Amino acid sequence: MTVETSAAVRNINVSQAIAESLRLEMARDEKVVVLGEDVGLQGGVFGSTRGLQREFGAMRVRDTPIAEMAFTGMAVGLAIEGYRPVVEIMFVDFIGVCLEQVFNAIGKIPYMSGGRVEMPVVIKTAGGCIGSAAQHSQCLWGTFAHLPGLKVVAPSSPHDSKGLMAAAVESDDPVVFIEHKGLLLQKAATFEHGADVPKERYVVPLGQANVVHAGSDVTLVTLSASVSDALAVAQELDGTGPSVEVIDLRTVVPLDLDTICASVARTGRLLVVDEDYVGFGLSGEVISGVVERLGPQALRAVKRIGVADTPIPAAKSLEEAVLPGRDAIRRAIDEVTR
Repeated sequence: MTVETSAAVRNINVSQAIAESLRLEMARDEKVVVLGEDVGLQGGVFGSTRGLQREFGAMRVRDTPIAEMAFTGMAVGLAIEGYRPVVEIMFVDFIGVCLEQVFNAIGKIPYMSGGRVEMPVVIKTAGGCIGSAAQHSQCLWGTFAHLPGLKVVAPSSPHDSKGLMAAAVESDDPVVFIEHKGLLLQKAATFEHGADVPKERYVVPLGQANVVHAGSDVTLVTLSASVSDALAVAQELDGTGPSVEVIDLRTVVPLDLDTICASVARTGRLLVVDEDYVGFGLSGEVISGVVERLGPQALRAVKRIGVADTPIPAAKSLEEAVLPGRDAIRRAIDEVTR
């Protein structure tokens, strides 16, 4: 596996980082192909496949009809024949129309073939809230984590987006790669962590969480766009309030419980912040995993905040009311440390 080096870095945004990663993977391996709506000429709805068709041609970067079941099924066939397809589903909400291919074919064929057939497929999609109402605002990483056979990635920065995409493409297991729409639209200069991106290829390993802010009083576990909110609150409290250790999961599957438990064993308090739905989700899995490993006596306080089990409202003010934003994070930290 290629590891990150210390070569010159640039300040680029998430969509540029992903496009750059895909370009490097396609140059490295002619079996890597990209399929999806508007991924070619337009370069993707968020620009994360920009320039790929011009460099590698329409046979390797295929604009498809609005037929997710068909072109996701095409990726299954390509993978069986030794290709490494990257399938872009414009929004994660739309995976419902091709879910049978994702969890019954892509997720299960390696198991059902006794490991003889690999499925090195990346399902690349955009999730998260940007004021786009109930059918265009979900994260759903908890849904895919619940389905066996799939790895699930949710990066929080340009740096991790590039390195995790490289890891996803080279993985022989299928990966659901969820880019947050808010991060895709964020300008490079506004990222406060992970903004420096090396020009050359590097890999951020799947299943390796990142401690983005050290602390001693409470362990805050989160991912994707919520990392910046958690980090901002932790920095505000430095020297004046509880010391908050912020852990960016990076991947939901594999889940890095080792890093989480090592932190909780020191702090004794756990807060999970998740933009996905609370019910039956990632937050409960993290908490139960910590309790099972460390025992309930290791936790003096535990709390989780996320999206209530309701569709996301269309009005921006109402959307903000149901999301675990900075005010909600501050209140939760106060509750677990009082």
